[in-house]
Amino acid sequence: MRDHDLPAPERRTRGKRRFDDDEPQFLKRGPARPALVDPDDEPDPDTGEHWSSWDGAQHGPRPFPDWLVTELAAKDAELGVLKTGKEADVHLVRRAVPGTDRSCLLAVKRYRDPHHRQFHRDAGYLEGRRVRRSRETRAMAGRTAFGRGMIAGQWAAAEFAALARLWEIGSRYGTVTVPYPVQLRGTELMLEFLGDAEQGTAAPRLAQLRPDPEELRGLWDQLLDALVVLARAGHAHGDLSPYNLLVHAGRLVLIDLPQVVDLVANPQGPEFLARDVRVVSSWFAARGLPAAVADPAALTALLLREAGIR
Repeated sequence: MRDHDLPAPERRTRGKRRFDDDEPQFLKRGPARPALVDPDDEPDPDTGEHWSSWDGAQHGPRPFPDWLVTELAAKDAELGVLKTGKEADVHLVRRAVPGTDRSCLLAVKRYRDPHHRQFHRDAGYLEGRRVRRSRETRAMAGRTAFGRGMIAGQWAAAEFAALARLWEIGSRYGTVTVPYPVQLRGTELMLEFLGDAEQGTAAPRLAQLRPDPEELRGLWDQLLDALVVLARAGHAHGDLSPYNLLVHAGRLVLIDLPQVVDLVANPQGPEFLARDVRVVSSWFAARGLPAAVADPAALTALLLREAGIR
């Protein structure tokens, strides 16, 4: 065998060693290439509609609800903004099959691009979440533009996974209600719209209501059931408040779960759980629920036992 038939020796660099899972293109310098636009994503210039993104997305639990439009011939039409937030905006979209009566309303949660995202509280929530590639871990820790995009993807994926699991539990046992997670595509999450379909108005948040004593106790009991389900699944909501609870058709609905916390893997998990309980207990107590019922210390202890922590 001649010398030139031998493989070239691996180049070694001084100081920092390249990680095994680093991708060469991640280390390249120079201007980024413009992203190609998918023609199917371009809205119709006359109607503003574009083809449904169902085919290129991760789908929610099966069986799909009867109301959900899954036909590839469907088109999505933007109807307006339902809610704006620091991390994401929620839009109202109608998905319909042209020439038929098949249509549904969807709430579409879109996380902001890396330059406008404000994940100002993400450090504590992300503890216990792991990514496979060391370059992604470093980028997230350094809050680079790529890292912020990774964080947004983690938040969207965590919310989608939590909603899918809770929806399956709720559909089977009726102990917790969440909007059906329709699909996940990148950092865009499509959900079942809960509200008045004819008016296009969302269901009211718990904070907007002034329930009578009987209604108040019924909502509290529903909240207890939902929190126990979360705890048994090993999770805390992480940002629970009367603003992250809807009341639709007499049911209390959990929403806004991107920051869902793993009670075991996250060392701050019990603290997040205790804060969730304090916030919602205070609201119910202020509306007249007896203090002995809305006891945050007793409820926190119960939920930690349900989670198998204490």
